[in-house]
Amino acid sequence: MQHPPSDSARLSAPIDLQRVRHLFRNPARVADSDFLRREIANRMHERLALVKIDPARVLDAGCGQGADLSVLQGSFPDAQVLGIDASAAMPAAARNEFASAHSSMNRLLSKWLPAKLGGGAHAAPRLICGDFAQLPLNMHAVDLIWSNLALHWHPQPDRVFAEWRRVLAVDGLLMFSCFGPDTFKELRAAFATVDDAAVHALPFVDMHDFGDMLINAGFSTPVMDMETITVTYESVHKLLADVRAWGGNPLATRRRGLMGRKAWAAVVHSLEQNRRSDGRIPLTFEIIYGHAFRPAPRTTAAGEAIIRLDLHRK
Repeated sequence: MQHPPSDSARLSAPIDLQRVRHLFRNPARVADSDFLRREIANRMHERLALVKIDPARVLDAGCGQGADLSVLQGSFPDAQVLGIDASAAMPAAARNEFASAHSSMNRLLSKWLPAKLGGGAHAAPRLICGDFAQLPLNMHAVDLIWSNLALHWHPQPDRVFAEWRRVLAVDGLLMFSCFGPDTFKELRAAFATVDDAAVHALPFVDMHDFGDMLINAGFSTPVMDMETITVTYESVHKLLADVRAWGGNPLATRRRGLMGRKAWAAVVHSLEQNRRSDGRIPLTFEIIYGHAFRPAPRTTAAGEAIIRLDLHRK
């Protein structure tokens, strides 16, 4: 069910959540573009390794086909790992992937280890389909929220941050990545040569705006940074296929009809003009990284100030 925006929330873009779910309904369709998600996940794990945290429950928000679930479980072997995705097909694929991977692991362990040591596989993660801004979790339910290249597909990231803060325990950590405004800039420029009225790619949110949203949602000491990654392609066809696999155009205001043959040829020609000396066509990705903690409350529900005494102070 797609919930209407609340009056207090503002749209980052007129994203059609039903369209997002439709675009990600087929896990096989997005598999070829997973190399970038894995690369960003590796860079996030390097950042996470620098933070001292021992979570009891971990939530992967935007778990997709579950590639990060087993890695998170490996990083925090005693934690319960949960995964949520907006498209029902993704948790189903993640469940199958987890079962297959651990079945193979158990066969290997039973072959090489004594029986009493070969049954230590982790319980399957809890996987659900839902809206990031309306999580089916209690307040303070998790200690770490991890979200890799998923937040930019939600039309109201300020509501998402507020909800993530609600379910995080005190001193819990949020760590996420998403696309920034310069992502797909070559594609925007190509479409602008034939049609500067319609929006053909998602206008991603600026890093500083995300930082402001985190503070407004009640997170403490948010840290934001970004980097630019350039992926190169042998053909325009492959470049466009990956753009579609990364979510395509989920805007409610997108052009409904097909672009004419002449206009489309002009878009392709514009992209072809970007070929570098090595013959490949570049596509830019601005990657935003953010992390923040949920602080202890300073007031009670009635608005009374909470004063904490350090009883261990000498």
